[in-house]
Amino acid sequence: MRQAARGAVALAAPLLACTPAAAQQAPEIAEPMVFDLVRPLGARSGELEVNTLAQRDVAGPHREVEWAPEVELAVADGLAVELELPFAGRRLTDLKLGLQGTFGLIDGGRGIHGVQYLGLWNRAARRWESSLLYVVGYRFGARVSTLSMIGVGDVSSAGAAERALLVNHTSFYEAGDDTTLGVEVNVRAGRERATLVMPQVHQALSPRLELQAGMGARRETGDAWRPRAGLRLVRAL
Repeated sequence: MRQAARGAVALAAPLLACTPAAAQQAPEIAEPMVFDLVRPLGARSGELEVNTLAQRDVAGPHREVEWAPEVELAVADGLAVELELPFAGRRLTDLKLGLQGTFGLIDGGRGIHGVQYLGLWNRAARRWESSLLYVVGYRFGARVSTLSMIGVGDVSSAGAAERALLVNHTSFYEAGDDTTLGVEVNVRAGRERATLVMPQVHQALSPRLELQAGMGARRETGDAWRPRAGLRLVRAL
């Protein structure tokens, strides 16, 4: 675990340079409900958030609730860190660390891009897994925006067989001042393939409290599509 942590610090080093002066001018783009960001790209130093995502297959043999409380902190403009504890039912399955840096604005401030590193210690397999993704968000107008992530995941001591291409894309439509609609598509392409399609609604309950809910479907290698529900509660501090 100590060696893995040193590796995480080494991977995070390039992010220390990703702190743009334009962080305060970042376009407002929602975060995906399932594959959320460490903090929004361009987050300002001191921003702090706690949230919890819960998901469950509505049909099929695996009905256990998967949930994960997490805390997110912007330690500098455009640089954020996240600690997450994924559970399956009452069982703690992993320890997760996230690091994210913002490169800067693109297309005159309509877009923004950066990089995200995710490190996960799997308690059952007793190994460290790493994922590295390029992140880009773009605002097309007053109501429509997108956020896309692409990278390599599950890189671990298990070798190349466990590596996978990760793609997550979400399109958002702001239906009102406090309501955002979205469709999130997540694909893991490798030896084990998985696809998730999750329509979702984000509803602000107060200036610092938001509820996100979705109902979609997931398919894994050798299995049929199964309906899946998700819920995330977000509290800014």
